[in-house]
Amino acid sequence: MREIERKIAIVTGGSSGIGRAIALRFGEGGARVAVLDIAAPAAEDTVRRIEACGAAAIAVPCDVSRQADVERAFQAVEQRLGTPDILVNSAGIAHVGNVEQTSEEDLDRLYAVNVKGVFNCMKAAVPAMKGRGGVILNIASVASTVGIPDRFAYSMTKGAVLTMTYSVARDYVAQGIRCNAIAPGRVHTPFVDGFLAKNYPGREREMFDELSRTQPIGRMGQPEEIAQLALFLCSDAAAFITGSNYAIDGGFVTLKM
Repeated sequence: MREIERKIAIVTGGSSGIGRAIALRFGEGGARVAVLDIAAPAAEDTVRRIEACGAAAIAVPCDVSRQADVERAFQAVEQRLGTPDILVNSAGIAHVGNVEQTSEEDLDRLYAVNVKGVFNCMKAAVPAMKGRGGVILNIASVASTVGIPDRFAYSMTKGAVLTMTYSVARDYVAQGIRCNAIAPGRVHTPFVDGFLAKNYPGREREMFDELSRTQPIGRMGQPEEIAQLALFLCSDAAAFITGSNYAIDGGFVTLKM
């Protein structure tokens, strides 16, 4: 299916995990994809995978926490692919710890990427989309709406992502811009594997199973499952959807409360 054929899509954080899965799925859906990431070699690898599907793609080095860097990246996309129709804000970092275990440096680091990064990219995308239409999709989290143990700084940032989504959706609905969010539960990404290896050496399998059981469905999500929802929300099939937050969490929020 070519759901977003010929659309120009920017995906931040497209070098791994959910961002990579979304970029690949968009390529399969017929989009021309710009992969923005601070990890240039990994972004190039994503591009090669997209091109293997027969789609056009480019990798653009970008630190989303720096507004000038984002502006340069968007200009590069405009020159090489054209005006973006879709922006997916997937770039993000995590921190484990409660308020006492969170330093000022931790808070600033997460704010810079997860909040300011989303702001920088939307600020660059909105002027290009006004009047002609466009779609912005922000990757939020179940932590945007419910309390998660030991995720103080991360929850702060993801709450901000959700409210920024609502604000942009309201401000630009009359100018043809749709803005939505996806709220994943625990998804099996390289971050999870790295977290387990660092904190539970020799017990990775045991702790992986324990974390999986925290979701009522009994397992973690796969990045490709998040990508399928992203594809729908960014396609014309979702033309009546804006200002919405879609949980994709194995029942974590509604079945555990």
